[in-house]
Amino acid sequence: MSAVLSTIAGVLLKLGVGLLVINEVRGLVLAAPILYAMYEAGGTAMAIWIGFCSLAGIAISVVLPIIAARKIQGRLDRWRQQAA
Repeated sequence: MSAVLSTIAGVLLKLGVGLLVINEVRGLVLAAPILYAMYEAGGTAMAIWIGFCSLAGIAISVVLPIIAARKIQGRLDRWRQQAA
């Protein structure tokens, strides 16, 4: 039973990584208008700050799930080794 559970967890984790890649593309699509607006605003301090905050929010929404997936993968690997 634990082998089946381990296989299912591995498949779900790989699916999650694939979804994270799609999320990265979404982040690039969301960043393009921000960069264009900063260009149109002439690079004022406020435009740069708002652009930085927007891009940082997008980056955090992409990076944090990747870190969480790596930690979960490490725990699953240790659990598999203990079960074997």
